[in-house]
Amino acid sequence: MALTDAAVRNAKRSGGKACELSDEKGLYLIVTVKGGKWWRLDYRHDGKRKTLSLGT
Repeated sequence: MALTDAAVRNAKRSGGKACELSDEKGLYLIVTVKGGKWWRLDYRHDGKRKTLSLGT
């Protein structure tokens, strides 16, 4: 499922831990306990999983 603008704007953490919203291509949004939002991208290089931080 693709991330929509509305889903990202309305993203809130659940309970006392961070939550993640993701799409099918490896891009995901982490919503922290304090409400911060961080973009991450998972990819593979030489058969190993890597994570790229794209910022807030």
